[in-house]
Amino acid sequence: MRKIFSFTGAKKIVFGNGSLLTLAEHLKEHHAKNPLVVIDKNLAKTGLQEKIASILASEGIRYTVFDKVEPEPRIELADEGAALSLKNKCDSVIGIGGGSAMDVAKAIAVIATNKGAAADYLGLNKIPKPGLPKIMIPTTAGTGSEVTFTAVFIRKNLKKKEGMNSPYLYPDLALLDPELTLSLPPEPTAHTGLDALCHAIESYTSINASPLSEMFSLEAIALIAENLRTCVHDGKNIAARERMLLGSLYAGIGLANAGVTAVHSLSYPLGGRFGVGHGLANTILLAPVMAFNLPGALEKFADVAEAMGECVDGLPLREAAYLAVDAVEALIEDCGITSSIRDFGVKEADFPLLADVAMTVARPLENNPRKMTKEEMIAIYAQAF
Repeated sequence: MRKIFSFTGAKKIVFGNGSLLTLAEHLKEHHAKNPLVVIDKNLAKTGLQEKIASILASEGIRYTVFDKVEPEPRIELADEGAALSLKNKCDSVIGIGGGSAMDVAKAIAVIATNKGAAADYLGLNKIPKPGLPKIMIPTTAGTGSEVTFTAVFIRKNLKKKEGMNSPYLYPDLALLDPELTLSLPPEPTAHTGLDALCHAIESYTSINASPLSEMFSLEAIALIAENLRTCVHDGKNIAARERMLLGSLYAGIGLANAGVTAVHSLSYPLGGRFGVGHGLANTILLAPVMAFNLPGALEKFADVAEAMGECVDGLPLREAAYLAVDAVEALIEDCGITSSIRDFGVKEADFPLLADVAMTVARPLENNPRKMTKEEMIAIYAQAF
């Protein structure tokens, strides 16, 4: 008998080439006249910030820019942005960029109305009331932050990553324009794309998956497997970029509803202690964790293999399932990623501490299709070494 399930998400999703040009009309839907534009440092140096300014200025919308966002953002950035928002009496927040910019933007929006500090709201359902209206505009096909209820930060003083998790972090609008991903270089295209694949596979195999979430997650796997190689090696291919962004969106929807699994628990300490980028950390750990999880979800991993283009007809279930690991390893190789955790200064002596921290990232472990001990975590870090 199937258990009760629910399905939630961003309030509105707009997708399509050129859809960025509709930004002003969506602000008007929320009666927003003075947004805070949150953008990462590197993106602010491109022509995109000027394009946003032109779109807003053409409709007489004044705005404030917060352009201090960095990869793997410090939690203090959310407090700085909220202070700027309050100072300039901003009535909405626009997050544009990768997951870092969108996570900071979502956090700013809730801090601005709930007051206090970002650290007060870390954990599950710690945010008392809604934030300012939030519009998220991804420029990478990766994190899915535009449709999730999570914002993740580095706490440098504690050398760890932590997240806010609340329905109040769901964006009011996810505005996805594939044209914004055309200029993304090959390496970040690969890292973010494989991050999206990780979200799709983890959410599909999560014990909390539902028929609705599975539908999105499995289609995400197929879209990403079919299009990521093209996006990495022929980045101006708008058809592939469009399908890849759609795959990332679907993966985000799956993630938001089914949760992720042990890959994320193991990757968090790599980001918090050694500065490994989130997408790359997930990529390095994905295949070893999948291999560990296979006995707990053979049928689902066989589905993953088939969605990634592997021929599973007539194969014993176990052999079909193992093709999922082969397919992921081949995709990672074809995207040119050869990194290991050794490359970031991780030593074998660090494995027990990393495992201790990973054990505290409890929710993904609870979703994992196979229970994982500290010793098994250490073995996975060794494989990723």
